Amino acid sequence: MATIFLLASSLLAAPKENPKKRFQPVGPIELTKEGERWAEKTLRSMSVEQKVGQLLMVRGLAEFENVESEPYQKLRDDLHRFHLGSILLTVRTDGPFLLRNQPYEAAMMTNRLQAEADFPLLFAADFERGLSMRLLATPMFPHAMAFGAAQRPELVQKFAEVSARESRAIGVHWNFFPVADVNSNPLNPIINIRSFGEDAQAVAALTGAYIRSARIAGMMVTAKHFPGHGDTDSDSHLAVSRVNSSLEHLRSTELPPFQAAIDAGVDAVMIAHVTVPALEPDTNKVATISHKVITDLLIKEMTFSGLVVTDAMDMQGLTRIYPGPPQASAGRAAVDALLAGNDMILLPSELEGAYNGMLAAAKSGEIPAEELDSRVRKVLQFKAGVGLHKSRFVDVDAMAATVGRPADMVLAQDVADAAVTLVRDDSPALALLRQERARQAGTSAPGAAYQKEGPVTSGGAVVLIFTDDIRSDWGRAFEREMRTRLKDAEIVFLDPRISASMTEAVTAAVLNARVVVVAAYAIPSAGRTVRQRDTGSVALDSDAGALMDRVLKIGVAKTAVVAMGNPYLAKDFPDVQTYLCTFSHVPTSELAAVKALFGEMAIHGKLPVTIPGVAERGAGIERGVESARERGRAVRLRPASYRR
Repeated sequence: MATIFLLASSLLAAPKENPKKRFQPVGPIELTKEGERWAEKTLRSMSVEQKVGQLLMVRGLAEFENVESEPYQKLRDDLHRFHLGSILLTVRTDGPFLLRNQPYEAAMMTNRLQAEADFPLLFAADFERGLSMRLLATPMFPHAMAFGAAQRPELVQKFAEVSARESRAIGVHWNFFPVADVNSNPLNPIINIRSFGEDAQAVAALTGAYIRSARIAGMMVTAKHFPGHGDTDSDSHLAVSRVNSSLEHLRSTELPPFQAAIDAGVDAVMIAHVTVPALEPDTNKVATISHKVITDLLIKEMTFSGLVVTDAMDMQGLTRIYPGPPQASAGRAAVDALLAGNDMILLPSELEGAYNGMLAAAKSGEIPAEELDSRVRKVLQFKAGVGLHKSRFVDVDAMAATVGRPADMVLAQDVADAAVTLVRDDSPALALLRQERARQAGTSAPGAAYQKEGPVTSGGAVVLIFTDDIRSDWGRAFEREMRTRLKDAEIVFLDPRISASMTEAVTAAVLNARVVVVAAYAIPSAGRTVRQRDTGSVALDSDAGALMDRVLKIGVAKTAVVAMGNPYLAKDFPDVQTYLCTFSHVPTSELAAVKALFGEMAIHGKLPVTIPGVAERGAGIERGVESARERGRAVRLRPASYRR
C-alpha cells in the first residue's frame, strides 16, 4: 500500500512533460491546423478564472533560485493562483544598471517554470540589443540607432536571426522589439538611441526588415510604442507623456513604421502610456486605455489582427491616472485597458487587484464572454504558433552550439564599426592623438586597481570618461583599448558625485596635455533622472556639463569628443570641433570608437538624426584606414578658435 502511495505521489509531482525526451520545435512562426485545434480544445477546457489569467504577464528573474526560496515560491504560487499565461524574463537592477546573468540560468528557469504551469507559458523579454542586454556570454549588439547610422538593412536582418536563435535556445519566444518610434524630438529622454532614427521611411524599412527575419527564425516580435513615443520630451515611466503632434504629422511621421510592421506580419503591437490629443481628446485617457487609439485606429483602420499588449502597467505614466487603493486602481486600469482593445496586461501594478478586477468584469458581463474568449483564443494561437502545444521545454545541452557563437560576436562588432559617424573634424585632435601613439609606441604598464587620488599630471594624452557611475562597467573597454595604444595616457573616470571636486585637477591636466579625448556616456533608461541644464534627461548632469564646457573652452582644438550613446550631446556643446558618435555604450561600440580615433578602420557612418545647430541628418565625414606613417605625421596645433 505504501508503495502504491509513493508511486501516486511521484506521478502527481512530475512535470507536465519530460524535458529530456521532447523539446520545443523551432521554425518560422506558423499556426497550423493542429495548432488551431489545440487552441480551441484548450479554450473549451478553461474556466473563467483560467481565461482571465492567460491575459496577464508578470516578471520572472533569469537567475538561480532554490525551490524553497521565498521569491520562487511566490512566483510558483502566483502561477497557480492566478493561472498566469505569460512571463517577462528579466534580471535584477541597480539604479539604471542591469545585473546580467548567464544563459544557462535563464534556460533552467524557463524550463522549471514551464514544468510548474498548468498551461504552457509564453516567455517574453526586452531584448532590444539582443540577449546581451540581460545575459552574459552573448553578442553585444549596439542600440537600434547604430543600425540606422550603418545604413545596411542586411545587418538588421542578421541581428534579428541571431536574436531569434539565441532567444529560442533559452526558452524565450517573444521579443519586445523593434522600436518603431521615430525619434523626431532631440529632447526625448526615453526613446533616443532606442529608435532607428528620425526619418519615418528609414525607420519603417529597418522595422520591417527586422520583423521578417525574426519571424522566419521562429521569434515573435513587437512593434512599440504605438501610436508613437518619439515626439515626446518626458519619460512615461515617471509621468504622463504628451504627444502634441497634429493628425497630419502623426499620419506622415509616427504611424508609417507601425503600418510597415503590420504589413511585415508583426505579431504584437505595444501601446504607449502617452496622451495624444489629435487622436484622443479626453486628457484623462492615455493611449493604453483609449478605444479610439487602439480599436478604432490600430485594429480597424490599420487592420492589425495580432496581439495588442500594454506597456508596463506599473509605470507612473498610467498609475497617476488611477489614484486610490492599489488593488482597486490596478483592477480598474486592467479592465479599462481590455475594453480599449488590449489583449494582454503587462506587469500590473498590483497583480491580485488586476486579476480580481478583470474576473469581476468578466463575471458581470462588463467584459462580454465572447470578447474574453476572443482574447484568450488569440493568446493560445500564438502559443501554438511557436510550438508550445508540442512541447514546453528547451534542450539546455544544445545551447553550447547555439548561443554566443564566435561568428555572431564578429557580427556584433561589425555593426558597431559600421555605425561610427564622424560628425565634425575641424581640429587636428585626431592627428595629434595618432602622433601621440607613435611617440609612446608600446603597451601600458600595469596600473593601480583603483583610480588614484590627487592631481592629474600627465603632459601627454588625457582621457576623460563621463559616466553615470564610475563603479559601473561603462567605459572599461574604452579604457582598456586606450591603454593598449597609449601606455602613458592619464585616464580619469568622472560621474555626478565627483565631477565638481575634480574640476581643478582636470583643468590643469587639459592645459598641460598634448591631446585630450572625452568619452561621454548618456544612455536612455527607464526612470533615469539627472540634474539638468535645460537638456533633457539623456544628457550629462549639471556638474559634468560644466566641466565639459571648461575642457572645451581651454582645449577645444586638441580635444576629440566621442558621444557613447546620445548623439544630441553636441547641441549642448556647439563649440566642439572634433565629434564622433557611436550611438551606443556597449563594449563593441567602445572598441569601434577607439579604432576610429586611431585611424585603424574606415569610417562610413551617417547621422540618422539631426543635431540642432550642429549637423543635419545624413551628415558624416568618411575616412579610410590610415597607414602607420600617416598616424605618426607631425601636427602643428591650431588656435582654439580655428574653423575649417
